Amino acid sequence: MTATEWSDPGADGAPGTVDTAGDGEADPVEHRSFCRFCPAVCGVIVTTRADRVEKVRADPDHPVSRGYTCPKGRALGTWHHHPRRLDSPEIGRGEDRRAADWDECLGDLAARLRSVIAEHGPSAVGVYQGTGAAFDGLGRRIGDRFLRAIGSPQRYSSVTIDTPAWPLVADRMGGFRGLVPALDHDQAGLTIAIGTNPVVSHGHTTGISDPVVRLRALATDPRELWVIDPRRTETARLATRHLQIRPGTDHVLFAWLVRELLGPDGGVDIEYCENHTTGIEELANSVARYDLDLTTALTGLDRDALTDLLAAIRRHGRCAVLTGTGTTMTATANAAMWLIWALQAITGSWERPGGMWFQPGALKSFDQRDIPATPDDVPPVPGPASRPDVPGHFDEYPSGAMLDEIASGNLRALLVLGGNPLTAFPDTPELAKAMGDLEVLAVADVVETETTALATHVLPVAGQLERADVPDFVDQWSPVVASQYTAAVVPPGADRRPMWWAFARLGELMDVKALPGDLTSETASDDALLDHYCGHGRFDMESLRAAQTAVVAEGPVHGWVRERVLPGGRWRLAPQILVDDLERVAAAEEFDHPRLELVPRRLMKVLNSQLRFARAAGAPEDPFVLVNPLDAERAGVTDGQSVVVATEHGSTTGVAKVSEEIRAGAVSVPHGWSEPGVGHLTTGRGDTDPVTGMVRQGGLAVTLRPLDPVGG
Repeated sequence: MTATEWSDPGADGAPGTVDTAGDGEADPVEHRSFCRFCPAVCGVIVTTRADRVEKVRADPDHPVSRGYTCPKGRALGTWHHHPRRLDSPEIGRGEDRRAADWDECLGDLAARLRSVIAEHGPSAVGVYQGTGAAFDGLGRRIGDRFLRAIGSPQRYSSVTIDTPAWPLVADRMGGFRGLVPALDHDQAGLTIAIGTNPVVSHGHTTGISDPVVRLRALATDPRELWVIDPRRTETARLATRHLQIRPGTDHVLFAWLVRELLGPDGGVDIEYCENHTTGIEELANSVARYDLDLTTALTGLDRDALTDLLAAIRRHGRCAVLTGTGTTMTATANAAMWLIWALQAITGSWERPGGMWFQPGALKSFDQRDIPATPDDVPPVPGPASRPDVPGHFDEYPSGAMLDEIASGNLRALLVLGGNPLTAFPDTPELAKAMGDLEVLAVADVVETETTALATHVLPVAGQLERADVPDFVDQWSPVVASQYTAAVVPPGADRRPMWWAFARLGELMDVKALPGDLTSETASDDALLDHYCGHGRFDMESLRAAQTAVVAEGPVHGWVRERVLPGGRWRLAPQILVDDLERVAAAEEFDHPRLELVPRRLMKVLNSQLRFARAAGAPEDPFVLVNPLDAERAGVTDGQSVVVATEHGSTTGVAKVSEEIRAGAVSVPHGWSEPGVGHLTTGRGDTDPVTGMVRQGGLAVTLRPLDPVGG
């Protein structure tokens, strides 16, 4: 069987097309599925007519999302029929770009990769996995297996773009990078949301569906919801209190809170600390300098607000802290995340009612395994050959180092899975040139992007509605221990193929095996692979298929991290690598604040670069530059005016929205756009985190001015 004759051996075929009216029109059919744009993975009902998606609405009977979905989920049909949808494989760049069938495209790609490996070795081939791959579990798995099979260490992912501090802190404090804190929606007394806006994002590493209802409940007396953010976000408007902190100083606030709780007036859970922590004296010494005067000076928060927050923690005893990219994209991310976790440890908030629990995943079921703890003194591994100074973690290199790897000639072929580096990475202009010069740039995606425009090989892969799926990689992001299965709602249209199939077949053409067991690209199917990878946790795949919606195993699971994971059953409160990082950060703390600092944000109707051109339940949002009226007046900028935002690294243009929503001294630019594009303002050369290699994307000093008129 040739590639162009491919069919899914495990599929039942296209949904039935019945014409009961006898008018030549197929009847509408409803299918239960779930959205795979964000961590909430809300249940949806998709109405199709033949192979046309007519409507997507929330599933009222879904036990987790409970009849909710956001504009992104409701735009699934628009996304599926996107005018920029990739329909057939393509080969060549620019004017040489032409359509091809799968046999020719993958055959040519395999030949070029073999040539690169023969001349430069397997490490000359790399893989980048973006957000789209995170929600395509089988595509991600087989892409990983392909890279390992050819023997290359050149793995990159979106984790090092926005959140490497979280697995780092989990690993060093708890001994396991797979610790994912989850909010106990029913029992949380005091919830602190810092640098996150769940009303828009639906959570960062914890999915929150129906966020307005859930957040209002968290703010209903006697419960409290405190939001700490330079912007008065949609989430802040629901809060008990909102503190408009200076960008990049989250670590200062939590250092002060930890200092005070460890001080003479107390607030720590003494019994818990004695039984389940080590390093409390070292932690106290690390935060000793952060008194109230220093904290107010650095954070820009007034004394009463700070002492009120401290009193709230003491009043409730335990707390739950939600974080997001506003915290994790800054130069102080590691220190901030460490102190946030330390706060919850010393108050006995981990794995106890009123605090947070750790999501083991219904499919991963980490709570049913014994997990060897990572030692505290394991040094980071060196980065890639051109950037050994930028450390690698968890079997991947920092994405910010990719440009130097290409420029040095070390990386000559790149496979991009469900991502758009040109709207996510730093050094955008240089990266665009470098990627255009790669010998091989193969992009597997659903729609055209800035990155597909530079590709040598375009691989049109099945979208969300065209594949059977479970929330595999994002298993631990659910608010409860639950999972769900969806069959393909419609068969892959045009000449699209599942992402896993493309890389399985590519491996076969290169004489390497990317599929498990005896499966081949001809015999494997979505369902066969799901059975292999995902049927070993709390649910077998047969049960998930029979349910037709999410199946909830249980709510919060307490105690498994303490009993099965923590080194000696104790949190390491002062890992040396994080103690040293706070000292580095402290040495760079500024009292003479830059006049303007960059704040990242997300938008309701798009996710990173996805859905930018789809009409998601109305007109798309504009990626405006958010400016405080005082800063706008100083810069001579008016509402609706085109402006230039600049750093010492570069500049980007956008349209100003002047609003008191953002505090004075901060300018906000959204992620995922070409213009305004955060990647124009940042660099992977010199402005990277020395511990994780992440590129700093928040708290950067910026300038603002009106866009010069033509000829001006």
